[in-house]
Amino acid sequence: MLRAIFMIGLFAMLGLFAVGMVFKLFGGIIGLTFWLVAVALKVCIIGGVLYLGVRIVSPPTAARLRDRWSGSRIQQY
Repeated sequence: MLRAIFMIGLFAMLGLFAVGMVFKLFGGIIGLTFWLVAVALKVCIIGGVLYLGVRIVSPPTAARLRDRWSGSRIQQY
């Protein structure tokens, strides 16, 4: 009887340890994901501001950039 109680306690402790390790691992992954999303958002905002500046200063250059990166128009040679 005492042995069964100790085994249940041991398995409970091992389960708590395993759950703690899983949440630490997922917490790191979630943190890394949010950090990457924040960096991507900053790059998107900076790129948009730069593109807006090029579009105001030189519309033909902005059109060439749009054609180069979007690939929506067919280029004729």
